[in-house]
Amino acid sequence: MEKYEKVIWLEIHVRVKSQTKMFCSCKNAVELASDPNMNVCPVCMGFPWMLPALNEEVVRLGVKAWMLMNCKINKTSRFDRKSYFYPDLPNSFQTTQMYETITGAGSVKVMVNGEVKEFLIHHMHLENDAGKLIHVWGRTLCDYNRAWSPLMEIVTEPVFYDKEEVMEFLKELQKMFRAYEISDADMEKGQLRCDVNISIRPTGEQKLGTRVELKNLNSFSSVGRAIESEYARQVRIKESGGTIDQETRGWDDTKGMSATQRTKEDAMDYRYFPEPDLLPIEISDELIEECRNSLGELPIEKRVRYLNDYSLSQDDARILTADVELAKYFEALFALTWDAKKSCSYITTILLALINESDEKIQISELKFDIRELASVIDMVNKDELSSINSKEVVAELFKNGWNAWEITDKLWLRQKNDVDALMKIVEQVITSFPSQVEEYKWGNEKIFWFFVGQCMKLSAWQGNPKIFNDLIKKRI
Repeated sequence: MEKYEKVIWLEIHVRVKSQTKMFCSCKNAVELASDPNMNVCPVCMGFPWMLPALNEEVVRLGVKAWMLMNCKINKTSRFDRKSYFYPDLPNSFQTTQMYETITGAGSVKVMVNGEVKEFLIHHMHLENDAGKLIHVWGRTLCDYNRAWSPLMEIVTEPVFYDKEEVMEFLKELQKMFRAYEISDADMEKGQLRCDVNISIRPTGEQKLGTRVELKNLNSFSSVGRAIESEYARQVRIKESGGTIDQETRGWDDTKGMSATQRTKEDAMDYRYFPEPDLLPIEISDELIEECRNSLGELPIEKRVRYLNDYSLSQDDARILTADVELAKYFEALFALTWDAKKSCSYITTILLALINESDEKIQISELKFDIRELASVIDMVNKDELSSINSKEVVAELFKNGWNAWEITDKLWLRQKNDVDALMKIVEQVITSFPSQVEEYKWGNEKIFWFFVGQCMKLSAWQGNPKIFNDLIKKRI
């Protein structure tokens, strides 16, 4: 047991996938624009006398998000101004929710190392994003394309105790928000940003230590590395008799270390006050019912179902539920084959490999062949009309050119031979050709049996049924 326990809580910013920004009609920065300052207007640039207007779609997606996280809904919430003077804020303040947030406490179920755990949410609130600062040639340039783009900030309770829990929690959020098109939540594109607050305390103690906030974490793996690095840094300070300062540190993933950015501000430093230009948000029962009816099975629920109902492996269930379209494809294929394991295997080991190796960016929903053709391949394998090895060649041809699985199998002379008399002739030829190996097998070297099977398959051009070869070789020897 380690001497010190790490305690972690998260502040997560998720870019809401609305068409327009939060308080104006400019295009939302879901994808990065090709040129700076293209998607701006007098409203989001904070020009005098320009008033904001709340985007209803942002509220609708926010309601869906709190449902997914089992949060308490606050039917009435309001916005506040958070004042700080950074050049990436054209208004010199951020419109956020400090005192009356759109949601209260909630929880998210996550599978960590095969165990379903529940992590507590403190609240979720809506706010606008800042612009982007670009430092070049000794100067700082401002790109306001993403200024006023809508964000959900999710604040957790201090309920994480290792990096695996944090990383799996973030991945589960990403899957949920992608599944219901609330956000693409791509960390590398800045659509999901996570600030990690970490403190340490002697193992067994209940009082929280001094927290340090880590920023600039742009991937799941960098989150894990940053947590381990900060834990080690705080332990060194404690062991040397020093004091841990409450501060914000920036993470440099290349160097594998963090550096002080600023001392951590408290709420009073931001001079929060109610936003005078926006009315409170009133959420109707009709909107709540509409959003509830649009939701279905959560990714974690689907994952558990795949494990229990289909007896899939942990890895296979994780892969299939990581993408909505992939899960839909698997379920459609299973409905045709009633063979969950083979349906999963042909998707995860063959189809995904072909997609990843392709020069084209192909989605699972954009394949050139009908899903019924893949079901036919699995059916032929199950009926011993096509070997597992040759089936990969048929799927590869379907992936490349489309067409018909049965016709491809016959055109390429891949249909498996089940003629016992014809296969027995091949067995006789192999037994005759390798007398010393036959004697070795008879003297107890059972491993060499598979050598005979392999030679028979080779002589049959991989069209012979290996099960029949197996039986015939045993009888012959």
